[in-house]
Amino acid sequence: MKHDIKHVLIIHAHQLYEGISAGNLNRSMADIIKTEFEHRDAQVRTTHIAQGYDIDAEVQHHLWADLIIVQSPVYWFGLPWIYKKYIDEVFTAGMLQQSFLDGDGRSRENPDRQYGSGGKLQGKKYMLSLTWNAPKEAFGDESQVLFGGKTVDDVFVANTANYKFCGADILPSFSCHDVMKQPDIENDKARLRAHLAKVTCIDY
Repeated sequence: MKHDIKHVLIIHAHQLYEGISAGNLNRSMADIIKTEFEHRDAQVRTTHIAQGYDIDAEVQHHLWADLIIVQSPVYWFGLPWIYKKYIDEVFTAGMLQQSFLDGDGRSRENPDRQYGSGGKLQGKKYMLSLTWNAPKEAFGDESQVLFGGKTVDDVFVANTANYKFCGADILPSFSCHDVMKQPDIENDKARLRAHLAKVTCIDY
């Protein structure tokens, strides 16, 4: 089934750390995402969190978007703290305006409704695009010490839960792995294009 994606919001969550993470790879990946959808006549808006943002405008960007993609490095097994601040501010505003959700889904009138079923962002898609030092082999393998068989999507469930709680559908994530020790940037770029085509059902 082909998704009708006309409006795309890219949230660029890179945070600069001199000598460690300059942001070139994340900029390149965000540019690829933008170009891929513009080539398919979608309108694209990009928020660079580190450059500042207007909270109410970000709420409106989310309501406008059919697809929201976060492009980010992974720092200490999570996204940069500026992204968490962004989410706290934007999602709280969306909650108070009752545009993202109307409660948590439960009610005394309908006690069978589940926690997390009160979202208003139904029909929207959300995807993570990440850059990691962790190698691909660290995931999905129960013999690995750190993640014990968990996938990237398992590790980032606390992130995607924000959007699922508000009713959005979660698409499989994309990762550039081992970017510090064994980068394979050209292959990563090709894989990102193929991933976008697959998960959004875009025909080439």
